[in-house]
Amino acid sequence: MSTAIAARPAAAPPRRRGRAGFTPSGAGLTLLPVNEAAPATAPEPADEALMLAYARGDVAAFEQLYARHRLRLYRYLLGQLRDGALADELFQDVWQKVIAARAGWRPEAAFATWLYRIAHNRLADHWRALRHRPAAPEDAGERTARVPDPDTPERRLSEFEQRRQLQLALDALPPEQREVVMLRLEQELSLEEIGEVTGVGRETVKSRLRYAMDKLRARLGPEVVP
Repeated sequence: MSTAIAARPAAAPPRRRGRAGFTPSGAGLTLLPVNEAAPATAPEPADEALMLAYARGDVAAFEQLYARHRLRLYRYLLGQLRDGALADELFQDVWQKVIAARAGWRPEAAFATWLYRIAHNRLADHWRALRHRPAAPEDAGERTARVPDPDTPERRLSEFEQRRQLQLALDALPPEQREVVMLRLEQELSLEEIGEVTGVGRETVKSRLRYAMDKLRARLGPEVVP
């Protein structure tokens, strides 16, 4: 019988198989008949399916959701707070709220939209408790002065320098504009989803995003912010 080779983990013990093929002793391979197709890889479950599974008690489903969203959620919080310890605290609070709400969760909106709505509300609670928006860093002026002029043609900015300049420019934006930029560019949410997260209309989101991008381009140049 003609055979096609499909790799199996080398650590798998040799064992006899039926008509699907067999494992040669010590070879670490399974030989399959050429007319037998390899099993198709199952598609990754959607966030909403995972959350429903978690609501039914599937802890592994929650672990998948957490792995998918933890880094982007943390970057969002850190970008708003600019304080690692605070970002850690609110990050844990957001996931605790997800866990607490699992039994009553319904897929009325995308899971990511719901997650960032929780994060947005937690940030709002934080600012309300402190009764202030975050101040610019004390050395912001000094750091800005050290940033090379992006319009100087002889200086090619490294990727690190571009990121550093972008972060400084984001820090200088009003909080509402900075939030919509991060939700749009980093989290890749639509204008409608950002509106659901922030609690404002689509046109307000669009206006904030336009003003923010204009400010970023004016500071960094169109070659850095297309």
